[in-house]
Amino acid sequence: MSPGRQLRIWLLVFLAFAAFIWLFSEMLLPFVAGMAIAYFLDPLADRLERLGAPRWMAATIVLLSFALVAILAFILVLPLVRSQIVQFAHAVPGWVAWIREEGIPRAVALAERLSPEEVERLKAAVSDYAGTAVGWVAGMLRGLLSGGVALFDVISILLITPIVAFYLLRDWDRLVGAVDGWLPRQHVETVREQAREVDDTLAGFVRGQATVCLVLGTFYAVALSLAGLQFGLVIGMTAGLLSFIPYVGSLVGFVASVGIAFFQYDELWRVGLVVGIFIFGQAVEGNFLTPKLVGERVGLHPVWVMFALLAGGSLYGFTGVLLAVPVAAVIGVLVRFLLTQYLSSSLYTGGTGNGTSAGPDGTAGAPAELPPAPPATKVRAPVDATPAP
Repeated sequence: MSPGRQLRIWLLVFLAFAAFIWLFSEMLLPFVAGMAIAYFLDPLADRLERLGAPRWMAATIVLLSFALVAILAFILVLPLVRSQIVQFAHAVPGWVAWIREEGIPRAVALAERLSPEEVERLKAAVSDYAGTAVGWVAGMLRGLLSGGVALFDVISILLITPIVAFYLLRDWDRLVGAVDGWLPRQHVETVREQAREVDDTLAGFVRGQATVCLVLGTFYAVALSLAGLQFGLVIGMTAGLLSFIPYVGSLVGFVASVGIAFFQYDELWRVGLVVGIFIFGQAVEGNFLTPKLVGERVGLHPVWVMFALLAGGSLYGFTGVLLAVPVAAVIGVLVRFLLTQYLSSSLYTGGTGNGTSAGPDGTAGAPAELPPAPPATKVRAPVDATPAP
């Protein structure tokens, strides 16, 4: 089969997969969630299997342990979150009164100092940016709800996801072996190498970033609560959860905490204490947590992750959010592979594709003296890892 025909076949397979995701995105959430749980619990099941447990028993033990931990965490956190929500409902009228009695008069006094032209420009700018922001947030939430919980009630998700996770976890090794048997034999080693790279990138990023979220959420929730900030527990947990999107969680938590601190405290040093909590948290995350738990080796740039998560949520709702990081990891590995191929080809060297220049008669000549590649073109070498199960 010619390379051109192979390329067309793979393009058709990719288009068919994209069409499948687009057509069934509204019903894929429990299946994608179950697949994600099975993927990240598979190493624990493998460990139990190596200790002598049958695969079905290992899958059962791991999945039940995961469910037990999740239920216990929910039971412990739910009463605290509920009390903070009640406090928030009681505090809203006071905030509205402050805006009406103090905020609006101050804004009017500030507007009176401006010229009519400046006021009009300010109104136009605020209207444009506010409309854009509100439309983007509304579209994002509409996509998340329409592709997630709105069409699948919580009970159906809780029933389907564990079943999918169990069967995938039990048969994971068999599924990987079957897919490996379908690979084209002439490229099997290359595909396996890239699959190991994707597995290392995806597992390293998600497991590391999830640990960072857990540590940051716990720190922010405890520190803000000890500082006496209203709703500190909910804000801290939300900031930690949103930290899966680099920088977003800390930014959202910082803005919400400082805003509430200005309403709650009369002393400026208390507001400074809240600011200091987030500065300390960012310093620890940037200098210790992320380098140690995630590291640069995963090869997923924060901007690329943010784009992938937002694009996935906008296109496919919550299902797209779950698929965003795996797709970003695959694309990142493929781009690095293609870049490596390009740097060793005649398109880059201008010779015969193996780093040699062409002679006068078109045959390969002496090695070409090429300038050193700029830093931006450096490509990470493939990770030497054993095949993923």
